[in-house]
Amino acid sequence: MTEPRQSKPERKANPRKRVIPQIRNPALELELIRGIEESTDASRKDAVRETNGEPIVRFAGKSNPYIDYHRNDLLHSLQHMRSEGHDEMTFILMTQIKELTFRAIHYELYNMQLRVRNDDVSGALALAPRIKRLFEFLVKTWDVLSTISTHGFNEFRDHLGISSGQQSYMYRHVEFILGNKSHRLAEAHANNPDVYPALQEAMNSPSLYDDVLRLLARRGIDVPKECLNRDWSEEYKPHPGVEKAWIAVHAEPSPDNDLYQLSETLIEIADLFSQYRWRHFVSVQRILGLKPGTGGSAGVGWLKHVVELRFFPELWSIRTYLGA
Repeated sequence: MTEPRQSKPERKANPRKRVIPQIRNPALELELIRGIEESTDASRKDAVRETNGEPIVRFAGKSNPYIDYHRNDLLHSLQHMRSEGHDEMTFILMTQIKELTFRAIHYELYNMQLRVRNDDVSGALALAPRIKRLFEFLVKTWDVLSTISTHGFNEFRDHLGISSGQQSYMYRHVEFILGNKSHRLAEAHANNPDVYPALQEAMNSPSLYDDVLRLLARRGIDVPKECLNRDWSEEYKPHPGVEKAWIAVHAEPSPDNDLYQLSETLIEIADLFSQYRWRHFVSVQRILGLKPGTGGSAGVGWLKHVVELRFFPELWSIRTYLGA
């Protein structure tokens, strides 16, 4: 069996420069940016002397730097209730919070993938704690959403039309970067020229797991060639040769084995995402029972299928053989 510990290749130049992944037409976002005068240590000290340590409360124009930086004026203008149902506001807000959390998760996963691609495993692992905390936060959004009763949801459900969380392009980006590619579900955005090109690029690019397998190969681990060069847009199929590769890595389950640490980090992320899906499934079943979904799906029946999916499948299947 191939030894998992191999000499580490030199990292490419500047592998840790953060990259903002393109999700939609950047011109749409750039036109919303407002200029803000930068501050320095010296200017902040001067401000404290001028205000005697009290917050600044007078600003020119019709806004202030906090609003201009975060654009909270836009954020707080997006909660348009369409019914008289009290719970609709919570539903809208928590959905928007989830969307922003998907964006944060994808940003960190994207940069983790770039670091793996640059053979910077320690740099990739450094991003893992935040990714896990973000997923834990995402799971907890169901603690709030599950307070919506069947009656409360029914008061505004008809106003959703055929909108569904499966139509979220940000959620789809998270699924794609973790390896769950779907041509059909990507088609939900084919009519949107502002977001579809980026989604197509993600569809046709290696996932984080694909790049991790290529990292194993660069380290001298025997990974099947068909897993290293394939149609990235197609659904990943588990391979016994990849199982053997991970078993070789797990032959040395030590803190010094960065490939082992990476594998355990990946399964933690997959576990947390599975928890999110499970909470979604249970919450919908509790609120809707077996009613059809709003977006054409079978509702709970569809979610049950989704709950069974596992990212990084060989990292789950090898548990049967480890220590045996």
